[in-house]
Amino acid sequence: MSTQTFELLILGSSAATPTANRNPTAQLLNIAERFFLIDCGEGTQMQMRKYKARFQSVNHIFISHLHGDHFYGLPGFLASMHLLGRKNELTIYGPKELEEIINMIHKHSETYLNYPLNFVYTQNTSKQLIFEDEKVEVYSLPLKHRIATTGYLFKEKPLFRNIDKYKLEKMNVSFAEIHKLKQGLDAIDNNGNSIKNGELTLDPIKQRSYAFCSDTKFFQELSNDIKDVDLLYHESTFLEEKADRAKQTFHSTAKQAAQMAVLANTQKLILGHFSARYGHLEEFLEEAKLIFPNTELAIEGQLFSL
Repeated sequence: MSTQTFELLILGSSAATPTANRNPTAQLLNIAERFFLIDCGEGTQMQMRKYKARFQSVNHIFISHLHGDHFYGLPGFLASMHLLGRKNELTIYGPKELEEIINMIHKHSETYLNYPLNFVYTQNTSKQLIFEDEKVEVYSLPLKHRIATTGYLFKEKPLFRNIDKYKLEKMNVSFAEIHKLKQGLDAIDNNGNSIKNGELTLDPIKQRSYAFCSDTKFFQELSNDIKDVDLLYHESTFLEEKADRAKQTFHSTAKQAAQMAVLANTQKLILGHFSARYGHLEEFLEEAKLIFPNTELAIEGQLFSL
């Protein structure tokens, strides 16, 4: 069966401050050759070069909130694309105030971009469709952090049915009928007889989905917005021993991230946004796997494919 690309590249996984081995939050999601940059912490463009990501293929950037470790890399990223001769339009999704920040930087640095820059404002009160084309839908999700913060849900649109070309020839059906068959309609053979769609096609690959749940405290209601998601990234700034600290700072523990994975009925959980106090991350994995076994760590350079 034919399918299309659905890959997530981890560019940064550290919390408020970077470490020698971990950069601030940034991810690159490729769905059907649409490249979505999710958060843009300091050093993101360097990480993209390091991992040979397709720099100029990014047409959509999603910023979760205005804490520096999630967007301080954005001004430099925009400037580099300008200096490299970008002409294509770029859209940034995030808090309304982000446009003011970027415009102020460009004003005082006398930067005039060679390409159109658009802003789509997010709000953190309800789930909201903020982007769609013929292949993908993207929703913003309200999270609970110290300032207005949104997560993002990326969903593949239904794929066309797969044509069994052998059966097409065997049952004397013209290739001109393929367009109808892909849409689930029945076909007419060369003798004028109606042939059921299911006799000539195979079911498409299941629609895939990814949820990015950035900085947030644990709250059960979030699971309703990401129910049955295939791949879930959920912040896990602390281990459970620091649960009081997590609550105080509106963050989550590895255990709480695993609990969310169970509630959401996800297939795979990715932990990230690790506090710089932790040099080794094995305990995060151990803590989460006690509740949700199919858990992995967000390690720079790691590629997750669906």
